[in-house]
Amino acid sequence: MGRLTSLLLGLAFVFPAAAETPPLDAEVAYEYSQAAIGGATEDHVLTDHRGQPLRLAELRGRPLVVSLVFTSCATVCPITTDHLRYQILAARRAVGDDGFSVLTFGFDASGDTPAQLTGFAGTHRLLRLDDWHVASADATTTEAFLRELGFSFKTSARGFDHVTQTTILDADGRVYRQIYGEAFPLPVLVQPLKELVLGTRTRSVDPGALWDRINFLCTVYNPLTGAYRFDYGIFFGIFFGGVSLVLTGLVIFRLWLERHRAQRAAGPAQRNRRTS
Repeated sequence: MGRLTSLLLGLAFVFPAAAETPPLDAEVAYEYSQAAIGGATEDHVLTDHRGQPLRLAELRGRPLVVSLVFTSCATVCPITTDHLRYQILAARRAVGDDGFSVLTFGFDASGDTPAQLTGFAGTHRLLRLDDWHVASADATTTEAFLRELGFSFKTSARGFDHVTQTTILDADGRVYRQIYGEAFPLPVLVQPLKELVLGTRTRSVDPGALWDRINFLCTVYNPLTGAYRFDYGIFFGIFFGGVSLVLTGLVIFRLWLERHRAQRAAGPAQRNRRTS
């Protein structure tokens, strides 16, 4: 219900009051979006903001956060992008700078040219962020990619009426999670990323991978500050739990040792009584 509410709010914000086409049905759009989870995305060839080809295959191997916008949007898309930038920076502090990459995809195949993408990315300070790609594609590729992501939109007099959706792909390019709304809470983004990174980066016994796992498990969200922090209390809990186990073991060992000594001392006395 919470996700559907976010979707409804997003749709209500995007739609103009007097649209020429009927608005998207929020429930249908939500079900369509959720049905895409688990599905794979193909190795599409996009065009980045410099006019260079960008293959989705180049972004495999790590989770990918896909933000869907059109650059001529004057309402929701700028708000969503600015909020996502802030949340991505916070997520990287929690998950690691190299834990995932980001793709802002312009779904207006005719309007989201490299020049438009460059202007949009510059306005929203995306160009200097590592592993943040800005791209679009031709109409056929765009249609196929959006279908794989479960993204709903319609053309309107003011551009597009669309779901406010951010999609998280896993390292193999499969849809893992859908996020709705232009101002979602940080844990909604970080939690699935932590799940994916834990499953792909920390299976090794390498000390660096082990530290990654400890860091992820001990990073908790503080709602008062709106950020993640390292919870040292977990280490204190482990330490005192270990001390308690050691002390319990020592008590048990001491009781066993005293009983053993008592049995050894009682042995000669019992033999003397039998011989007398």
